[in-house]
Amino acid sequence: QGQLAESGGGSVQDGGSLTLSCAGSGYSGNCIGWFRQAPGKERDGIAAIYILSGKTTYADSVKGRFNISRDNAKNTVYLQMNSLKPVDSAIYYCAAGGCLSTILGGPIPLTSEDYNFWGQGTQVTVSS
Repeated sequence: QGQLAESGGGSVQDGGSLTLSCAGSGYSGNCIGWFRQAPGKERDGIAAIYILSGKTTYADSVKGRFNISRDNAKNTVYLQMNSLKPVDSAIYYCAAGGCLSTILGGPIPLTSEDYNFWGQGTQVTVSS
């Protein structure tokens, strides 16, 4: 209970694809976000989804290449990553947040501060 667990990370060559999964149980939150952090870099939000409606948002760096989706019956959120580049190499985290701004009609947040329940991360390595 009260867990988020990422899976699906691994190594892929430049231009390849991976799909990450975030399986949740016992968490409180209206949105699930995907974040990534490479050594020496800030943790950046890359995609998020409002669970009930399926509304999504993407960072410009991944828009058109990554797709976030959910299967509510399985309590799982997916991140399909296509056309991967070496700069995408990072530890990827999923996180749950209240998404209050979205409930109030605003955008889905992609800032770490808006998420308070985090998974352990999964490594993605893209080789050139």
